[in-house]
Amino acid sequence: MNLLTLEGNQGQAVQACAVLTAAEMRRADGLTIAGGTPGIALMENAGRAVARAVLRRFRPCPTAVLAGPGNNGGDGFVVARRLEEAGWPVRVALLGERDALHGDAALAAARWRGPLVPLAPEALRGARLVIDALFGAGLARPIEGVAAHTLRAIAVPVVAIELPSGVAGDTGAVLGVAPQAALTVTFFRLKPAHLLVPGRDLCGEVLCASIGIPARVLDQIAPQTVRNDPALWRHLLRRPRPSDHKYSRGTVTIVAGSAMTGAARLAARAARRAGAGLVTIAAPDAPSAAACRAGEPGVIVSEAPLETMLADDRRKVWLVGPGGGEGSVRIAQSVLAAGRVLVADADALRGAPEALRGTAIATPHAGEFARFFGPPGVDRLAAVRVAARRLGGTVVLKGSDTIVAAPDGRAAIAPAAPAWLASAGTGDVLAGIAAALLAQDLPPFEAACAAVWLHAEAAFGAGPHLIAEDLADHLPHVLGKLY
Repeated sequence: MNLLTLEGNQGQAVQACAVLTAAEMRRADGLTIAGGTPGIALMENAGRAVARAVLRRFRPCPTAVLAGPGNNGGDGFVVARRLEEAGWPVRVALLGERDALHGDAALAAARWRGPLVPLAPEALRGARLVIDALFGAGLARPIEGVAAHTLRAIAVPVVAIELPSGVAGDTGAVLGVAPQAALTVTFFRLKPAHLLVPGRDLCGEVLCASIGIPARVLDQIAPQTVRNDPALWRHLLRRPRPSDHKYSRGTVTIVAGSAMTGAARLAARAARRAGAGLVTIAAPDAPSAAACRAGEPGVIVSEAPLETMLADDRRKVWLVGPGGGEGSVRIAQSVLAAGRVLVADADALRGAPEALRGTAIATPHAGEFARFFGPPGVDRLAAVRVAARRLGGTVVLKGSDTIVAAPDGRAAIAPAAPAWLASAGTGDVLAGIAAALLAQDLPPFEAACAAVWLHAEAAFGAGPHLIAEDLADHLPHVLGKLY
């Protein structure tokens, strides 16, 4: 994962991270057309961008363009014409009748003078490259019939326009069938399916091309979804100051359980490496305290009663749940009742979310999410938004496409995290990072987004076969690149 460099001011940088639903993309097209740009000009620009990407990545070869009945098919006709002009042998296989095309798609089709055949598996014969222009991001029902048969018959590289046909643009779900693309070219901004599995994994390389839609249309659309990127929160990170002391840099208190003290220790190390000035592990008994004290000397371990520790106003941020056991929910409720800032993870995520309403950040994996909020269903992005509203706090659904949602409707989807994060204890590290960033006064949504990004970047630095203990040591280098 590379650190993305974005030009312009903060607002422009955030706009560059916007992710548009199918409806929002249609509105962006409509606003541009209403502003004086003909729709056929946008279609020509889109087709030209796809053709340019193909010419840069593939040698000339027999190519089949699969064209659907809508604007995605119109883009395909433009691609076919551009490739033929470059000397490529191209044929277009059309779903439906040419006379049924309308609007800009009909105009694009009228400009195509090359071979036109009905869509069928036979149309792929002899092709060494397929341009998938059947359906775009707005597909709402499963692909069936001849379109499904043709997609299943593809055995050569695929370049998809917008998305591989069959991938739902707003959820990343596969509706019936979808081909594996080598390259996907989308326009203006990414769509959720470019980031959400399984759609993300079917896209191959993703190229987002400019086609003449001005960025200012985003002011009217006001999208609520973004790609998680430092542009969203980098400016909020707290740099160490000469006047700092341990309390000014933020305090984090982590509640340990008696059975799995290692979880609290992992979270504590991560919180310290993420910049918290003072990290305390609250141990439930003497044996647990002894186990925690056997770790790093810089972590304070306390056996004081919970009520005593909660009465200390300096202990603002609390992490409850990692290895915490059955009493975690009760402790989490006590933390909230004391007016403290709560990060809830693992064992704290039981019962009903309304019982922990006001939690700053909750960090469930898929199983914990289903247990606490209910099964997310196909539309996980919508489910995490609903969960955040129920909780009254930011929810992080962990995975290779981690989703972060705030109760006000904002959501961020993370770029692909390394597969080697699938290791015991890495979630405890993430919770510790999030708690440290909250202690340094980042708002919950931005703290969660930053924690997810830093966590993944540290994992890339650690490399394959990492264990959870490796992650924290890579955080200072990752943070140093952001300052």
